Amino acid sequence: MRRTLTLILVSAVVIAAAWWIKHLGGGLTLQVGQTIFQAPLPVAILALLLLVVLIYVVTRVFATIFKLPGSFRAGGERRARRRGEAAITSTLTALAARDPADARREAARARRLLGETPQTLLLSAYAGSIAGDEAEAEAAFEKLAERKDGAFLGLRGLIRIAIAREDFVRAADLARKAEAAHPGAAWLRNERTQLALRTGDWAEALELTHEDAPKAGFGAAAAEAASDPAMAHKLAKAAYKRDPGLAAAAIAYARRLREGKREKAALDVLRKSWALAPNPALAEFALTAAPDKRARLQTGFELVKLAPDHPESHLLLARLSLEAGHTADAQGHIAVVRAAGLDQRRVHLLHADIHEAEGNDSGQKEALRGAANAAPDPEWRCDSCGTTLAAWAPACPVCHTVGRVKWGTGLRAGQLALPKP
Repeated sequence: MRRTLTLILVSAVVIAAAWWIKHLGGGLTLQVGQTIFQAPLPVAILALLLLVVLIYVVTRVFATIFKLPGSFRAGGERRARRRGEAAITSTLTALAARDPADARREAARARRLLGETPQTLLLSAYAGSIAGDEAEAEAAFEKLAERKDGAFLGLRGLIRIAIAREDFVRAADLARKAEAAHPGAAWLRNERTQLALRTGDWAEALELTHEDAPKAGFGAAAAEAASDPAMAHKLAKAAYKRDPGLAAAAIAYARRLREGKREKAALDVLRKSWALAPNPALAEFALTAAPDKRARLQTGFELVKLAPDHPESHLLLARLSLEAGHTADAQGHIAVVRAAGLDQRRVHLLHADIHEAEGNDSGQKEALRGAANAAPDPEWRCDSCGTTLAAWAPACPVCHTVGRVKWGTGLRAGQLALPKP
């Protein structure tokens, strides 16, 4: 109805205009050189209208001719896009079906038809991956990582490849780049944490792990690895405050204090840590500053001042007394240790050394026989996998469990303990 009314209105306007033009009076004269054209005004207006229509038609024809190549090209692109989208669908189907041959073929066809878009590059990488062609997958991920709109996807794929190769240093570097490309991804934070543990980047592990993680251990290890003295001091102090009973944290902090010529403060840190959890590593570090045997014995007394009755304290003083030539004092300390029930190989061997210094051959032989049947000495052990280590570490280098390397004895993992005073 609306179109009908519009047609009637237009027709009425045209008829009215034609009637008006027909009844116009006068004429139109046009002189070109010596030639004169004369025509009634209605005829001249009609001719002008026809000229305008002719010019419009000619213009449209030429415009259409000029657009023909672009139209053909656009049509070809539309057809290629449709075929490329079909190839993407076929690639996804082949990937779902775990058909590597079809997946690679269709992915290649999609790249040829659509170009190297993030989608085609990602599909090519996955197709190469299921086909077992790591080089093909890596090349596609590399190209994807170079694109701003696909950097995170490409870097994630490269991270997986690096981890599979156990190239954890490269994986960690790629993970940092991925963080810059897409900050805040929860998966990436966890991945970076695990890579920091694998590569021994304890400062990064300290930064990335949650509060319930063994941050004191990470801080102690980061302080020992730090090249900046101020940063090392800050990390060590924070680690010690988190867990003053952790020998590694106490030693890291005491080392920074000693480097700052604050030996008394360093010994105070070691003393407090010894009172919480006596450990030979604390004594070893404390004694390195003593210039002679007498000074070593005095340092030993200072170290155990807050826990003088602990068997480990008496064992340390027995050894230092023997070094200083005080065999009677050494015998007294070792007797306390034996009475406390600390029946370990190191106790019997030290007792044998004391008897040897006294010239007591029978006592020495008896002590050596006791060592053969004694309980094992404490050692650094991962109580998660049971691996024995030469030194403390923030994470077990075998099972990579964090915070489970402990000093103690035990027949199996999970049953490690120090003797009680």
